[in-house]
Amino acid sequence: MEELTLAAKKKNKRKMKAGDFFFFVLVMGLVIFGVIMVFSASYYTSISETGNPYAYLKSDLMWAVLGLIVMLFLTVFDYRIYYRFAPWILGISLFLLVLLLIPHVGLERNGAVRWLGVEGFPITIMPGEFAKIFAIIFVAWFLAKDPSRIRSFKRGILPLMALCGVYFALIIKQPNLSTALTICMIIVGIMFVAGLRWIYLGGMAGLGIAGILFMILTDEEGYRMKRLLSFQDPFADPQGTGWQVIQSLYALGTGGLTGVGLGKSIQKTLYLPEPQNDFIFAIIGEELGYVGCLLLILAYVVLIWRCIHIALNAPDMFSMLLASGITIMIGVQVLMNIAVATSSMPPTGVTLPFVSYGGNALLLFMGSAGIMLNISRHSSV
Repeated sequence: MEELTLAAKKKNKRKMKAGDFFFFVLVMGLVIFGVIMVFSASYYTSISETGNPYAYLKSDLMWAVLGLIVMLFLTVFDYRIYYRFAPWILGISLFLLVLLLIPHVGLERNGAVRWLGVEGFPITIMPGEFAKIFAIIFVAWFLAKDPSRIRSFKRGILPLMALCGVYFALIIKQPNLSTALTICMIIVGIMFVAGLRWIYLGGMAGLGIAGILFMILTDEEGYRMKRLLSFQDPFADPQGTGWQVIQSLYALGTGGLTGVGLGKSIQKTLYLPEPQNDFIFAIIGEELGYVGCLLLILAYVVLIWRCIHIALNAPDMFSMLLASGITIMIGVQVLMNIAVATSSMPPTGVTLPFVSYGGNALLLFMGSAGIMLNISRHSSV
């Protein structure tokens, strides 16, 4: 591997460290906090849907334990192996996404086909979620294999723009606009870290905005336009597109400075749809107040700081870009989730990392944390 310099190879021969312990504590703290808040937020929804108040808790605990096993395994699994199989990893990612387009292969829920699995079986796979880390691995490999590619429009920028287009086209068909946009932002973010010029970054951002506007304007039913504009004045359609955001704002406003108390939320009593998922931040605000939200945001800031620290001290370019991609993924989803809950941007369906309910998302983030810990074990700082 050309990117592993002689100095880096010498470092790798030394006894590896245990990893970034502070980062591990932060991740586990967020996961434990997430399990508690998922139980609190889902209590009434769980009773309504299953008759069992502990159904979501049991499922979340199962995924958390599985995620811990995956994280610990990936902590000791040499990250350099991803480099060797990066093209194959991309192929698997695209293959799984194509499977969802085949009639009767994917599972349909709420009008979307985003899952692979057997109907009735508790464990399913969301190719769109795992496409995030697969894309990170491939783009990190692509730019680390030949760092000069990022300075060439034909050899570097154009192929990665095409990759963004392929991912976007496959995922928007599910439909899942939020995941499609997230993956594109991650890819462009890694390119920027690798040295993408500002003029190209601006051009890609412009193309992305133009593409989204085109989709909205050509939507005959006007659904996307309504969702885009709903966050500006959700009270204009309180029974329709503005319902979730309004209930979220009610929850945050009710919480005040210190909250109404853990487990005492009113909005989770079937007012706010799916409170344990995309809008769990609103329930946190209602039950723990402004102070609870602020502490959670502070925890994410410190976590991202540790991610940046790991990326800056990575032993080679591949691991640096790999760690940077994971950092961007976490940061983008935190910002988008909180922005949606506070009506600062249109609803996207993006989960809050390590906290929201969702087995595939939790597995993705805990597995990504394991990769970060493995990279930190190889660093010299």
